[in-house]
Amino acid sequence: MSDTPEAPKIEFPCENYPIKVVGFNEDNFRGFVIETVQIHVPDLDISQVTVAESRTGKYLSVRLNITAHSEQHLKTLHEDLKASGRVQTVL
Repeated sequence: MSDTPEAPKIEFPCENYPIKVVGFNEDNFRGFVIETVQIHVPDLDISQVTVAESRTGKYLSVRLNITAHSEQHLKTLHEDLKASGRVQTVL
């Protein structure tokens, strides 16, 4: 028996699944993130996308909510964002 609690299970489809994408503040990073996410989530509500600049201005974080359909859906989206070389972190 383990004292470590189990991570909560996500039930799919999961509406309003939050994603935060962090990358360098350059070359329309917001637009790049939106275009990449729309490949996987064609019905992305762009009006709900928010962007924040880091304290130093070096990074941008793009926050959005999607409907996640499966763990594989999330994994593929994460891999595509990271494969660009523009994304530092996906949370």
